[in-house]
Amino acid sequence: MVGLVAVMVVGSVVGVSVAGALRAPATDSVAARLAEWGRDHGFDGLITWLEKQQYEHNRPLTGGLPVGGIPRVGAVPVAPTDPHVRAFVAHLPAPPPLPPPAGIAPLPGEGQWETVTTVHGKPAVRVAHVRPDREHTSFLAGVMWFDPTLVRGQLHPGFQDPGGSWQAATALTPAEGRTVVAAFNGGFRLNGASHGGYYSQGRTVRPLVDGAASLILRTDGTATVGAWNREVRMAPDVASVRQNLVPLVDDGQVNPTCRSGGTAEWGSTVGQVAFIHRSGFGITADGGEVYVGGPALSVCSLGQILQASGVVRGMELDINPNWVSGAYFHPTLNGAPEAFRLFPGEKVAAEHYFSPSSRDWYAYYARP
Repeated sequence: MVGLVAVMVVGSVVGVSVAGALRAPATDSVAARLAEWGRDHGFDGLITWLEKQQYEHNRPLTGGLPVGGIPRVGAVPVAPTDPHVRAFVAHLPAPPPLPPPAGIAPLPGEGQWETVTTVHGKPAVRVAHVRPDREHTSFLAGVMWFDPTLVRGQLHPGFQDPGGSWQAATALTPAEGRTVVAAFNGGFRLNGASHGGYYSQGRTVRPLVDGAASLILRTDGTATVGAWNREVRMAPDVASVRQNLVPLVDDGQVNPTCRSGGTAEWGSTVGQVAFIHRSGFGITADGGEVYVGGPALSVCSLGQILQASGVVRGMELDINPNWVSGAYFHPTLNGAPEAFRLFPGEKVAAEHYFSPSSRDWYAYYARP
């Protein structure tokens, strides 16, 4: 009888805990909420095994062409285009087109940059689409390029990761919605999966790890990427540091462990050679900032797209269709801006950033 009562008590406590996770104020899918609850309650190994089984039975198809071809996008100004203002705004030159995967001819429009947002009449956010590799030719990865002279980045917290109270909101506020141009996901969970730390607004949530791949935002809203305490380090102008795994691109070269590295390099979920949704971020030699997100990517092919985009130092962010999310925005006369997914097949709605997020994320805003 005592044992039965104990089981009933434990079951009721677990039920209440799971119900709380499902009722949390976010747009995460039920599967994502249950997986995150499991990882937080001692079932990490089971969740990883289930994800690997799901991948083995649902590997992405090879061959074929993207449905509808390369997407076409258009620009909408988001800031004043007063000619007196434009005359004094320095900006970066356009990046070169992206090549298709080695060994195949480009599709019409593949790798061509299109301006999706202008600030002061200048191209501030550009988007291009490329196929992941010569095998998974029916999929498209999306690449966003930011001109930091025209936009500024900010790290936003999630109510779960890192949790706590922050000046920055867990969702886009109405005021932020008037100048936001883009947003994208952060890195792995801070429960140890990222193998790194988190610093923002003068607070260290998890200790920063030497050598870890680090996305740094300065107080002026510009970004840099590098290995902590080797290429980048703490300074008075550091506003935030988000670490995740090890550098993926360094000195313009893809990390050779992208095929051979283990959990310490690329995490335990699914594995580095699996072709799944992945995302990454890097900086170019002239200071441009690049986000990549898409399906059917291995660690190596993600690194190769960052490299092809001109990235000299870059890192993997998150993986899994539930978390890889890039979006850009166009203003409207009233209410929230119009939101667009970065790439075809993106599972997370672009409007996700208008609701409280359970995990940290980045937003880019037009400079005044």
